[in-house]
Amino acid sequence: MSDFIEKRKNPRVEVRWPIKVSTNEGLVEGETVNISLDGVSIYCSDPLPFNEVLSISIEPLNQSVIELSGKVIWSDSYSRDEGQSYAIGVSFLEITDEDRQRFTQFRDLVSFLFR
Repeated sequence: MSDFIEKRKNPRVEVRWPIKVSTNEGLVEGETVNISLDGVSIYCSDPLPFNEVLSISIEPLNQSVIELSGKVIWSDSYSRDEGQSYAIGVSFLEITDEDRQRFTQFRDLVSFLFR
């Protein structure tokens, strides 16, 4: 029996969307792993700085780009055949009501299709 208790108030949806993150050092490109109304988990080949407000552009397939800001809350590095890669968790700091609604609609659609 598992003792794992989900602490997130908003469920995550697994999606693979291109993502671009602007830092003080430049642009980092990656891919989302999953997303919720509170944040996003991404894979990328470059580390992202902690405690820096980041400008984020998420590019859902066949939809307009979602622009928001966030902050790195965790990061893990991995050595792979292709080199170093990073799994990174970003907490959203600012998201428009319109984009929050888009995430909610997408989450509800995925939940309906895969129950």
